[in-house]
Order: sequence, then structure tokens, then C-alpha cells
Amino acid sequence: MSDLQSWLARLEQLHPTEIELGLERVSAVARALDVQTPARRVITVGGTNGKGSCVRTMEALLCAGNHSVGAYSSPHLLRFNERIRVNGEEVGDAQLIEAFEAVDAARGDISLTYFEFTTLAGLWLFKRADVEFALLEVGLGGRLDAVNLVDADISVITSVAVDHEAWLGNDREVIGREKAGILRAGKTFVCADPQPPASVVDASRELGCDSFFIGHQFSLIEGEYLLNAEPELRIGLPELHLPPSSVAAAITALALAGELPGAEQVCDVLAALQMPGRCQAIRYKEREVLLDVGHNPAAAEYLARWLARHPVAGRTVALVAVMADKDLDGLVAPLKGLVDYWYPALLPDNPRAADSEQVRAGLAAAGVAVGQVEEVGKPVAEQLELAVAALGGEDRLLVFGSFFTVAEVLSAIQPLK
Repeated sequence: MSDLQSWLARLEQLHPTEIELGLERVSAVARALDVQTPARRVITVGGTNGKGSCVRTMEALLCAGNHSVGAYSSPHLLRFNERIRVNGEEVGDAQLIEAFEAVDAARGDISLTYFEFTTLAGLWLFKRADVEFALLEVGLGGRLDAVNLVDADISVITSVAVDHEAWLGNDREVIGREKAGILRAGKTFVCADPQPPASVVDASRELGCDSFFIGHQFSLIEGEYLLNAEPELRIGLPELHLPPSSVAAAITALALAGELPGAEQVCDVLAALQMPGRCQAIRYKEREVLLDVGHNPAAAEYLARWLARHPVAGRTVALVAVMADKDLDGLVAPLKGLVDYWYPALLPDNPRAADSEQVRAGLAAAGVAVGQVEEVGKPVAEQLELAVAALGGEDRLLVFGSFFTVAEVLSAIQPLK
């Protein structure tokens, strides 16, 4: 196959299920490819929310320090290439196809999921590029995620909240145990959850990790970062566009690795650093649109705090579309007092998406009044146009609920950029 889209379509059909947690199959292919150590140093990032922001922050800081770095994250918004970056640049189609061919040849008759296959491709590309650092974002959970076939020098957990209950359970202690599966005995561990489950703390102690917990060994309060360790650090930071706890974890991990740039350079990088789909402000038809991929209650709580800190003179209107397996009323509840009117939308081409009745029920369960809700039943792109047309010059449109929702909006407006 000569084009990337054909390859990606094939990968979606290779395995009988979209998700199959476990390391036996993917590790066997990794050994055949010789990619178990994809870089001289590896930092693995797990957690419920904030993983991508942590990886992006470390990537930017390492590039600023002239280190070679490979970054692997998921999911993507518009292009698969977003998932695999070398020295801050997305890998090109030709390189991805070459990596897919290598994985395909090495796997023999071993069946791989889409995520397993693409993870191996990323590791193969990082090893071939001989990067100094590989930054690996866990896809789901931790212990049985494909990324965990690699032994990390530093493990980071950004947060632990209830999400993906069908795979991880609906209890923070159980979920924390799964996420702590990325820790390695005697290695460095950084935790950015201010109230980590006991299962995470216990795992770090049992493994004898050199552990650093936010609020104890490091902190970020009112713009000042502090590391109470060797090396001891105190840095006054600029206004951040990414979750502060994730940024603090990234700074801590690189400081402990001995590769954090100087304080002035750190501030310059962070002042300019933004991430697509994370409180991302854009203009569309002369109106303000805020995009956020938040899709669980913990992410909604962070988003609510961001909105409260950045009010607009007019109304805030929300366009929301979600997956059917998500806690819709829990997602809406933190934002209810900050949103004046709701445009619930559908993702008809996505079999996992909530239907009209589920969306209506979730909004009602969260206590949103019927008079605050636009008619349910229109796809994201149609609701986008209705919502934008109804905005005043001082109003803001918030788009959230899933990566798919944000991707649909970006796809709809991209030709007009």
C-alpha cells in the first residue's frame, strides 16, 4: 500500500476487537523489531487527564534545550501524524508507511490492535532516529497498555479519576493500581495528583521508587514552581495555557533527569506553549470559539475553573457531543452555572456516540432547564452553524465533550481559515 489512509484503514480491520489489553502479543513483536529500548532515556506518562499536556510540555522544553526527542501521544484530532513527533515535528506519511511495513513484517501471524500496531511503529521510528529521549503517553490504564512494554526511566502519573469504567473499573483505588503499573522498581516516579489513591502510593513504596508527589516534594502555587529536592528549584512562571499540575510534573521530571533548561528559557517556552484542543481559543466568523477535548467529570471541573478565570462580557454558549459510555450528567454538572445556553449535538458516523435520547436525559439529570437547551438531533457541524449565528459580539461558544467533537468542529471550519 502506497498511501497512509489505506494503511490506517487496514489497521482498523486487523484485530477482531478495538481494544484488547495485555502485553504478550505486542511484546513479542517488539522483541522481533528490537524496539524495547527506543531511546537512551524514556519517560512514560499515564493518568486520566493531563497526559498529553505533560508530554507536550516536556517535548517543548527538551527541544528548547537542543535535545533530540520522540513524542508519542493519542488520540489525534485531524491527522494521524499528530501522534508521532520527532524533535517537535510530526512524522511524514512516507516515514509512517515505512514503519508500518516494518511492524507488519515482524509480526508474522500475531494479531495486533490498531493502538498496538501504531505504538510499535512509533517506537521503531524513535529508535531509527536515535533520539535521546522518548516521551510515551499511555493510551488506556497503564499496566496492560501497549506503551508499558517499554521500561521507563521516569514514570509520571498526572491524575487518577473515574473514566473508561468498562476496562478499568469505577473505583479510584482500582484504577490507580492499573495506572501504577507503569512504575519500575528503584526508578523515579512523579505524581501530579494532589490526592493520589493509596494504591498508587503503596505501589511506589513497594517498588522502592524515588518518588515525588505534588504538594510534598514539589508544588506550583500562584505561579511559583518549587522543587524540594536535589536540585532544589524555585521558578516564577508566566500564565500557563495548560493544566498547571501537568506542567509542574513535566518540569519536575526533566529537573530530576538533569535536563531542565534555565529558568528564563523555561518561562519563555511555557509562555508560548499551547496544545490543540485544550482550552484552545480560535475565531470563527468573527466570533470567539473555545475548544476543549474534556470528556469526563474531572476534565469538566478543570474546564469550569478555567472559564471562571477567563469570563466574557456576554454569554457563554456550549456545544456538546459525547460518547454513550461517558458520564454525561457528571460532565455537564460542573459547567451548568457557567453556561447560559446549550446546543447538544450528535456524531452520527460514530457508533460509540450518544444518541438524542441519551443526550437529552444527561442534560436533564444534570439539572439543565429545558428552556436552556436547543433542539437535540442535529450533527455537530449543523449545530455549530446555528450556535455561531446566534452569538453576539461579546459572546463565546464552548465546544467540548470528546476528541471527536472537537475534531468535527476543526474539520468544519478548517477550509475557512
